[in-house]
Amino acid sequence: MVEAAVVAQWRRQHAAERDRLIADYQARRRAGALLRGLSGAADRLLRQVWRAHDLPAGSALVAVGGYGRAELYPHSDVDLLILIDDRLPAAEEARFEPLIGLLWDLGLTVGHSVRRGTECLTEAAADITVQTNLLESRLLAGDRALYDRFRRDFAAHLDPWAFLEAKRLEQRNRHGRFADRALLLEPNLKESPGGLRDVQTASWVCQAAGLPADFRGLATAGLLSAAEARLVATRLGLLNHLRIRLHLAANRREDRLLFEFQERLAAELGYRAGGGRRASEHLMQRYFQAARDLSLVNEFILGGVRERLRADLGAAAIAGRPGFITRGDRLDINGPDLFERRPSAILDAFLVLQEQPALRGFTTTALRALWRARDRVDAGFRRQAGNRERFIALFRQPHGLTLVLRLMHRLGILGRYLPAFGRIGGQMQHDLYHIHPVDEHTLMVLRNLRRMAMPEYAHELPFAHRVMREFAHPDRLYLAALFHDIAKGRGGDHSVLGMADARRFCRAHGLDHGEADEVAWLVGEHLALASTAQKQDLADPDVIAAFASRCGSLERLTALYLLSVADIRGTNPAIWNSWKDKLTRELYLAARRHLEGEAPQADQVEARKEEARAGLRLYGYQDGAEVRLWQQLDDIYFLRHEAQEITWHTRRLLPILGRQEIIVRARLAPIGEGAEVLVYAPDDAALFARICGFFSGMRYSVLQAHLHTTRDGHVLDTFLVMDEQSRVAYRDILNYIEFELAARLTACAPLADIPPGRLPRQLKAFPLQPEAMLSAGVDASTWLLTVTAGDRPGLLYDIARLLGRHGVIVRSARINTLGQRAEDVFVVAAGGLAQPEVRLAIERELIATLA
Repeated sequence: MVEAAVVAQWRRQHAAERDRLIADYQARRRAGALLRGLSGAADRLLRQVWRAHDLPAGSALVAVGGYGRAELYPHSDVDLLILIDDRLPAAEEARFEPLIGLLWDLGLTVGHSVRRGTECLTEAAADITVQTNLLESRLLAGDRALYDRFRRDFAAHLDPWAFLEAKRLEQRNRHGRFADRALLLEPNLKESPGGLRDVQTASWVCQAAGLPADFRGLATAGLLSAAEARLVATRLGLLNHLRIRLHLAANRREDRLLFEFQERLAAELGYRAGGGRRASEHLMQRYFQAARDLSLVNEFILGGVRERLRADLGAAAIAGRPGFITRGDRLDINGPDLFERRPSAILDAFLVLQEQPALRGFTTTALRALWRARDRVDAGFRRQAGNRERFIALFRQPHGLTLVLRLMHRLGILGRYLPAFGRIGGQMQHDLYHIHPVDEHTLMVLRNLRRMAMPEYAHELPFAHRVMREFAHPDRLYLAALFHDIAKGRGGDHSVLGMADARRFCRAHGLDHGEADEVAWLVGEHLALASTAQKQDLADPDVIAAFASRCGSLERLTALYLLSVADIRGTNPAIWNSWKDKLTRELYLAARRHLEGEAPQADQVEARKEEARAGLRLYGYQDGAEVRLWQQLDDIYFLRHEAQEITWHTRRLLPILGRQEIIVRARLAPIGEGAEVLVYAPDDAALFARICGFFSGMRYSVLQAHLHTTRDGHVLDTFLVMDEQSRVAYRDILNYIEFELAARLTACAPLADIPPGRLPRQLKAFPLQPEAMLSAGVDASTWLLTVTAGDRPGLLYDIARLLGRHGVIVRSARINTLGQRAEDVFVVAAGGLAQPEVRLAIERELIATLA
């Protein structure tokens, strides 16, 4: 038993050495020295502990995993294997237990196992993770002969080909798990594609194949060039610095580059705000570029090792494409200097890949040749007419556009051909709803458009798929998608700046004036459809007429609809839902009818009434039964609601007309997601706030509210609500909503505060300055209130309470939540709003409340 005083002394010594190493790192910024130093400090402590215990012969203390390769981050686990001889009696294993307990007392975060040599080999054969941990083992203390014998047995059992294939499969699975996070705004420094694990995987595979594990050695072995090895060292250095500082900032093991740490780390690494961007945005752009390069180098190394280990696949020539051959399901080049001799072949390579749908990509040789030739794509290359024809031809091929553009981007070729695209590479978007950097968002929008055109993805968006199949010029759509956000980060309106870029590009690449104008118009107007659908009253004929006039033609309207859907879905998968699908489709169809010559408003109202009457007859109602209710409603009610909604309202309200009671009815929303709630009650100024408070208490989001005052002094309000967390099936909650909401409204209790929910981390790190503006409405009696703020539980309730206190009546509400950003529009009425000082007071109070 080690004395307590000795344990305390060891603990103090180790803590002091750690502090000294970290202070030296912060002064000198040498990441490798810190990682090796922390590993060495742990080595010395563990050897002291081992020697102080009476342990049996035929045992050894072995470092494995990251600690085994002498890389220890400030809060990484110390992974240990206590290796024991197969001949050691089982009773002797109990002598190791005090050792393990002492390690925790010393403050080490230990991951340990006690195994016999044969057990290690058996587990390694069955589990690639165990095999990988043992691959980088090193002896710390104990029986050297036992350890050397184990290393020989381990090497004899290691199959380089099987190890390579297992690590490739493991990496694909890991990338799949982190695919939604890899290029998001909070990447995992270790596990995301292009992270530290990809670098380690390349090193492990090389070790297993008997090749050097370090990148300088790989350059000597021919798997990398000297320049590539230097690039890897630079990129890896950035990730090491980030992970070290992240551990120190969080004071725990934390590998996610969370929002709350990004500004702090950027400042520590010397980044400064500038060019309209935060310091953290400059840092993250560097990170994304580094991750892209490291991911590519990982592919080079794994592919190079694979080609060395397997028999060479036979090559087959491609007719009419000199210089290119196929090897299995990959495209290769006939000579490593093809792109240096003939730079135009760089774009030819991607065209050939599109022309051969059976090919899955490039060989490692071709990939490396393309990457090394990327600097040949310069101003002279871009000016050559043949290269312009080749580039524009990529967008007119029936297959492979998404694949080749992603490959061109990874290889750095797309950003060199389009320097403006290169500048948005890795550019962050702290707008609370984009979850991708600008470049990846752009490629996601292109992917979404391509999927709309493919029958195998028709189930995702059936209506958009039908529209896309009928669209005559998809290449113009793809070009508009490529340019729609290309001017972000320059200052000014990115739509206007991108419009000029798109027009200039199209004219230079042979599109005529009409085609260039259409692409440029789409770029300039790419936000118009989403903004109109989500913020304006689609029942207002003037809104539809103005939007249709803005489009000018059916072809432009259709193109804008398709681009808008692809853009919204590419922004954040959580933003797109059946409600937004319904809104965009409704606006498209309404504007289309207008362009094709729609019926006058009065005819629309009568047509909607007749359709609703037909629905009532299906439920056994006689003609004229609806008159008692409908005579209390104005035309705007019939314009705002679909016929099936009017039928549902009428069926639920006819039996109780004339009663002075509150009626609440709920059903599954016809859009396929959410619940639709009908409230019929005597008019009350606080009613809207009470309803919003009820749903806020349920943590439900209100997506839309239509509020109508009948001629006999009742309100007929409809709400579309959703549970963003999908905690309970909607059909199981409908009865609860009907009973509890009716009881709450009947009680008329004072409007109470609702406990604030947890503020999203992104909103804490990058708060959004709230905005509120009252402007003139469509008629003299109404006003338009536009509110922008960071979304949080109870936000709508707070707005409703404030408006109620000022006597402002809400006529309709359009709630638009984009990730963690709320952009809400209300049509309101109140006598005092005509006075500027009243409007200003309400705006100021709203901003204070939202903040």
